[in-house]
Amino acid sequence: MADFSDSVFPVLLAGGSGTRLWPVSRELYPKQLVKFIGSDSMIQATVKRLLPVLDAHRVRIVCGRQHAHEIARHLGDIGIPPDGKIYAEPSGRNTAPAILLAAFQVRHINPEAVMCIFPADHVIADNTAFLDRLAAAVRLAGQDYIVTFGITPNYPETGYGYVEGEGAAGEGALKLKRFVEKPDAETARSYLDAGNFFWNSGMFAFKVAVILDEFRRHRPGMLDTMEEIFDSGPDISVEDYNRLEDISIDYAIMEKTARGVVLPSSFGWSDIGSWKALYDFLPKDAEQNVIDGDVITQETRNCFISGFERLIATNRVSDLVIVETPDSIFVSDIDRSRDVKSIVQKLKQRNRRETRLHRKVFHPWGTSTLLDENKNCRIERVEVYPGSSWRSARTADATQHLTVVRGTAELVAGGKTTPLTENDAHSFAGEGRIHIENTGGERLQLVCVQIGGVIADSTGGAGSF
Repeated sequence: MADFSDSVFPVLLAGGSGTRLWPVSRELYPKQLVKFIGSDSMIQATVKRLLPVLDAHRVRIVCGRQHAHEIARHLGDIGIPPDGKIYAEPSGRNTAPAILLAAFQVRHINPEAVMCIFPADHVIADNTAFLDRLAAAVRLAGQDYIVTFGITPNYPETGYGYVEGEGAAGEGALKLKRFVEKPDAETARSYLDAGNFFWNSGMFAFKVAVILDEFRRHRPGMLDTMEEIFDSGPDISVEDYNRLEDISIDYAIMEKTARGVVLPSSFGWSDIGSWKALYDFLPKDAEQNVIDGDVITQETRNCFISGFERLIATNRVSDLVIVETPDSIFVSDIDRSRDVKSIVQKLKQRNRRETRLHRKVFHPWGTSTLLDENKNCRIERVEVYPGSSWRSARTADATQHLTVVRGTAELVAGGKTTPLTENDAHSFAGEGRIHIENTGGERLQLVCVQIGGVIADSTGGAGSF
C-alpha cells in the first residue's frame, strides 16, 4: 500500500445538480447525496475509497452553500467530523473557482501541500488499481507536474471529452498535448485506434504552490479577485464570489499550462452521467435487467427499473429506464436517457417544484416530508434532530394543527412554554411563530396540518410552513 505524507489533501468537488439523473437527482438533493449503489451515498463512497491511504481528517469538500449541512451529515454518518472540512460556495461558478477556493484554504494550512481533486459523484470499480494510480499521481505532483487522470477508453464514447498525450513523463504518464471536446462517433473511433487519447476524468493532482503559479500566469485577474475576497474576511458574499469568472479548470489552466501530464488509468471509472451509464456500471440479472425496489417483471429484458415507494410491474418491455419517486415517474428508451436533461429544462420553464426538491426535504435541523397538498391545505411530517429546533410561521387567515407522533419537546408560542410528549396535539390560529425544540435523545416526529392562508414551500426559512 502506498505511503502518503501528511501533506496530501484530497479535495472533493460536490457542486452541480445531476439533471441527467432526474427524477432522483434534484437541485436541492443532487446525485452526490443519493445512494444509487449500496448503502453509501456517492460522496460517502468517494471519501471511503480514499481512506486506505489518505487521512480522513485532511479531506476537504467544495460544495454549494445550500448543500453544506447535508454533506456535513453524510460525513458524520461515516465517522468523519465535518468541522473545517467543507468549503461552501455562495454560488456556483464552475470548477476553476472551486479549485482556486480550495487552494487558498489549503495554502493557509500547509503551503507545501499536494491537492488531489476528485468529483464527488463518480464511481470506480477497481479500488486497488485506483490507489496505485493515485500514488503515481502524487509522486508526479511532487515533481511540480499538474496531473490529470486520463481513463484508457475501451469503446468509442461520444459523451466524454478526451485528453491527448505525447512523450513520456515518468510513472507511465505522457506529456499533456491538448484537451478535445466530445467527439462524433467517427472521431471517437479514431481516438481509440490512435492509443494516445484518454477520457477526461476531471481528476487532478498538483502542488498548491504550482496551481497558484499557473493561475497567476494564465488567470491573474481571477487570482487577484480571490485574494481580495480572502482579505475581506471569512464570510464570502454572493456578490463578491460572482466577480470570479465562471470557467472550468480545463479552459482556465489545463489547456494552457506547460506543466501538464496525463496519467493513463484503467480502474473501472464512470462519471454516472446518465441512467444508461449507471445501468452499464451495475451488475445485471439473468435477463440483463438492473432492478432496485419493489419490482415485479414479466418478459422484461435490458431494463433499468428503480422504485422508491410504489410497486412497479412490467410486462413484455425491453431497453427501458423506469424510475419512480414519490412525486414523479420517468420512462425512457435506455439509450436516449440523457435526454431527460431537456425534460428538466421544460419543467423549470413551468416552475415545477419537482426540479428543485423531493417531497422529503433535508434541513440543518431535520427533515420535512410533504404528505398531501391542495390550494387550501398542506400536510407534512416533520422530524427534528435531537438538540435542534423547528419554527413554523403562521399567517392571520391560517390554522395549524400539530400532533406529536414520537419524542419529547418544548413548545414556545405566544410567550408561553409548554412541554410536549407523544400523542399531544395543539391547534393555533392567527399570526406569530411556533417554536419547537427537541429535548429528547431521539428524533422528534410531528404531523403538521395547515388549513387556509398562503401555503408555503418546504424549503423556506427555519421551519416548513
